[in-house]
Amino acid sequence: MNINAIKEQRALAVTEMRSIVERAQSESRSLTSDESAKFDALKARVTELEGQESRASFLADAERRMSGTPVNGDKAFSDLERNVSLLEVLQAGMEGRSLTGAAAEYSKEIERRNGRKAQGIFVPLAALEQRNTTTTASQIVPVDYKPEQFIEPFRNRLLARSLGARVLTGLSGNVEIPAYGTGITSGWVAENGDLSTSGMTFGKKTLTPKHVGALSEMSRQLIQQSSPQIEQLIRDDMAFALAKAIDTAMIKGGGTNEPTGILATSGIQTASLSTLDYDGILAMLEKIELVNGSAGAWLTSPQVATKLRGTLKSASAGAAYLSEGGRMADLAVNSTKQVPVKTGSPDTGRLILGDFSQVILGVWSELDILVNPFDSDAYKRGGVLVRAMATCDVAIRHPEAFVVADDVAI
Repeated sequence: MNINAIKEQRALAVTEMRSIVERAQSESRSLTSDESAKFDALKARVTELEGQESRASFLADAERRMSGTPVNGDKAFSDLERNVSLLEVLQAGMEGRSLTGAAAEYSKEIERRNGRKAQGIFVPLAALEQRNTTTTASQIVPVDYKPEQFIEPFRNRLLARSLGARVLTGLSGNVEIPAYGTGITSGWVAENGDLSTSGMTFGKKTLTPKHVGALSEMSRQLIQQSSPQIEQLIRDDMAFALAKAIDTAMIKGGGTNEPTGILATSGIQTASLSTLDYDGILAMLEKIELVNGSAGAWLTSPQVATKLRGTLKSASAGAAYLSEGGRMADLAVNSTKQVPVKTGSPDTGRLILGDFSQVILGVWSELDILVNPFDSDAYKRGGVLVRAMATCDVAIRHPEAFVVADDVAI
């Protein structure tokens, strides 16, 4: 009996129980012995049907997860994301077997939503919030393994998304976003004078798919480790390579096959801080306000951040430094090596002020993992090649919402 039939029978039994009780209440009497016996029999039937429904639901869910059948509902999808194991995806690819469970279910659901088949296996984009993996496992799987003491590498801070960029996911075709150009103008005229005709103009912001990927060889031993710590190492290291590339593109970009980020976008405002002082900082804030923008944060490199912390606002006794407590002019100062220095003689640093919610990150593909255990060189070593790819693009809604000074002495 299927779940719907069980639910229908349970509903009929409950309805009949309700009618027995309401009939006795309408007649202001207690249940007769026959009514009580019938009520108890129906109650037992409802309990039995609830057990059948629970078992049928469990089996249906288990079969759905084994076959990778799509799921519905945001909560169910979020739960599914959390249950995807990147290590399981790699092991299945290495062993040449089909995926089952949450990984298969998630990949099929993304294919259904995007309307296209994955070249490999889709895994959650959330993995990009973390980081290609060492090709030898002996260093991290010693005899006395201490995963909690693992020495991770120092990594660039990934800030562009955390500063408030807008993320559009589940895209399929190219994206065009209409944008306001110019508006109707007004003017004063003399008595019986003619008004000047004006109108509104519109533009658009376009997002087109651009691809970023990483290719790495991983050892057989590493992928076969079942330790959750190994799972996290693989997830961190593989995802970070792509996350760093996307973060860099959002800040600068503009290179071959890259999205166009803030620094490479035409129309951003510029300022000069060749003389680093508080007047120059205030002038940058003023530029944002003059275009009716709303500055949200500062973004710079570690070299410039150091200069800001060591430069006084004025020569007056007791003057404060430009940047104190991670803030400058009441806005947070964020630093990362993702902000490139400007090469020259000498090199100079960049300071970016802006409203980072004006950055749009469009995502066509989730993190797409493809395992190749048959590459000749990797095969001889027992290893596998793993390719990770993502497809995205960047657009700036209002370029004038950013002011950049690229002449800070460092």
